[in-house]
Amino acid sequence: MSRRKKHHAEHHEEHTDESWLVPYADILTLLLALFIVLFASADANKTKFDAMAQSLSVAFSGSPSVFDNNRTVAPEADASKPNQSKADNGKEQAQLRETVQLLELKKELDKYIQNNNLVGDLSTALTDDGLMIRIKDSALFPSGSAELRPDSQRLGAEIAKILTPLSQQVVISGHTDNVPINTREFPSNWELSSKRAINFMKFLLAQGKLKPERFSAIGYGEYRPVATNDTVEGHSKNRRVEVLIMRNYKL
Repeated sequence: MSRRKKHHAEHHEEHTDESWLVPYADILTLLLALFIVLFASADANKTKFDAMAQSLSVAFSGSPSVFDNNRTVAPEADASKPNQSKADNGKEQAQLRETVQLLELKKELDKYIQNNNLVGDLSTALTDDGLMIRIKDSALFPSGSAELRPDSQRLGAEIAKILTPLSQQVVISGHTDNVPINTREFPSNWELSSKRAINFMKFLLAQGKLKPERFSAIGYGEYRPVATNDTVEGHSKNRRVEVLIMRNYKL
């Protein structure tokens, strides 16, 4: 029985302590890293050396520093990043403020449309480009004419009042259906749509408080329809004037 215990004890004594292997492996790894750094330092391409040194530093220490000869130096900070971050944040806030502003204008216009029973003649939509006010041609002009109806002046005056405090650019565009026109004044739908856009813009500017440099007018003829021209309803939707309050800050 005592022999067994003795033999068992001797067997345990044969197993040496192998805990030294862990620091030994670490030393070998560090030596390998050192040889790599020394080899890289002999390379004339400093950019490659800096990149390799930074990678090794991060791998061994978890720190974003790099080796520079025999001392540790923190990497140069990109001075433009804080300013860029502030600029991006400022732009996002400006976009948000402008979107809220345009939504308030839309709400005001929608309320005016409801209160004056203009649902079939006037509509609004907030788009990536800005706030679109779409006016049916019959609410502004007689058929085939670019002269404003007398009763359309109230609508134009209301739109002008809404546009007055704004800083955004405003584009007024005229649109027709695909039914051709050929008169002395309007040889084609190009002329009709352009003249309608210009006349409506002039009326808005005549209200006296709008800055002309913010406004432009364009005629698209029948080439930007919003509905099919195969139906009477589609023809009616395509004959329109649009007032686009363009965003200062694109989304």
